[in-house]
Amino acid sequence: MSTPFDYAPAPESRAIVDLSPSYGLFIDGEFVDGHGTPFKTISPSTEEVLAEVVEADEADVDAAVKAARRAFRSWSRMSGAERAKYLFRIARIIQERAREIAVLESLDNGKPIKESRDVDIPTAAAHFFYHAGWADKLEYAGLAPDVRPLGVVGQVIPWNFPLLMLSWKIAPALATGNTVVLKPAETTPLTALLFAQICQQADLPPGVVNIVTGAGGTGQAIVEHPDVDKIAFTGSTDVGKQIARTIAGTRKRVTLELGGKAANIVFEDAAIDQAIEGIVNGIFFNQGHVCCAGSRLLVQESIADDVIRRLKRRLGTLRVGDPLDKNTDIGAINSAAQLAKIKELSEVGEAEGATRWSPPCELPERGFWFAPTVFTDVSQTQRIAREEIFGPVLSVLTFRTPQEAVAKANNTPYGLSAGVWTEKGSRILWMADQLRAGVVWANTFNRFDPTSPFGGYKESGYGREGGRHGLEAYVTTGGTR
Repeated sequence: MSTPFDYAPAPESRAIVDLSPSYGLFIDGEFVDGHGTPFKTISPSTEEVLAEVVEADEADVDAAVKAARRAFRSWSRMSGAERAKYLFRIARIIQERAREIAVLESLDNGKPIKESRDVDIPTAAAHFFYHAGWADKLEYAGLAPDVRPLGVVGQVIPWNFPLLMLSWKIAPALATGNTVVLKPAETTPLTALLFAQICQQADLPPGVVNIVTGAGGTGQAIVEHPDVDKIAFTGSTDVGKQIARTIAGTRKRVTLELGGKAANIVFEDAAIDQAIEGIVNGIFFNQGHVCCAGSRLLVQESIADDVIRRLKRRLGTLRVGDPLDKNTDIGAINSAAQLAKIKELSEVGEAEGATRWSPPCELPERGFWFAPTVFTDVSQTQRIAREEIFGPVLSVLTFRTPQEAVAKANNTPYGLSAGVWTEKGSRILWMADQLRAGVVWANTFNRFDPTSPFGGYKESGYGREGGRHGLEAYVTTGGTR
């Protein structure tokens, strides 16, 4: 029997998306057949095949790099004001096609449509608008008196925010006069290929943006190509280390945005209900598929029981299910491989003595699903407190003093982000100064803006993306080739 508070399904229509049975590579302004083996991309919520795409081989990557090098000669000499017109045009088209892109993103990625619609796609457009504004003002960015583009940029992006990560990478590269060869993740290539169509619609000169699909071998071919001047990578720490080793001793520049194990720290004077929403957003947004997710909750001992009680009550209201349903809070896990990793580490957490809890929820029979999970009685030596799970799993630890909170928060090989919840401004500033994290949020979490730089310390990578600081990674004061 239903109650007055039950939610009726409110599915978004798939009819707005026009999927092709197969897709080629986007090289030199055109879709071309690749030389590699085709592979299927599936919907993680239903396991249905969405389309077939090509795995680009070394010859395909070489063709894309050559196209980017040819385009660089004219693109880099174009005035900043002219380049800005193309970026503004792309931003407006993203806005015009936002509903279509959001539906495709949720189909291919598994994230709830309300997150694609309200976060990913608007922020992607904002990055192009913001960087279009910088294109003719680089001399005022405080970088150097005479900045020049690097050349051809190889970019490899992850599957958790496909179009948003593409925008983070491509917008600053184009604004500063570089050309791009980008590889989307093998499990989420479709919005990148749709972006290729947007480039055509915007009349972007051929070769300025090239998109090659594939798995690790394709990314490796981009990283190793001798005519690529810079690598921008977002993904796992292990792959980031491989990239750093590969380019060591070469002239290539690199920025790496890698894993994280962020601490979300709640003091006893915090606004508890507000903090609960921040905790939920910090770890269960995008199924926990967020490099800066607040996967470690550090709560002051005096309020720990109350916080956990309120958190469990709030998690009981979350809706897990169809990503295209506008009422869904938690969608599908992106792939079978990622689901297996989440399950493995959760089982390890139980085996090591932590207490596991999940709210009652009915998971769909098909697709890749995992219920929101909270571990209490966690110690810092346990793997769930040290390793990046990259799923909807929260580890709860306690502290007594601010000094202990800082010590526990910094006791990690990562250093991407952190959150602090307290009413004392002086404590916020002191904590932000002590925490070894690239981003520290105060009384909020997972807030992003293209004007603000983002990046980490230690095994979370190096370099910044976004804001004035993010432009620096794409320019040089030396001569160009």
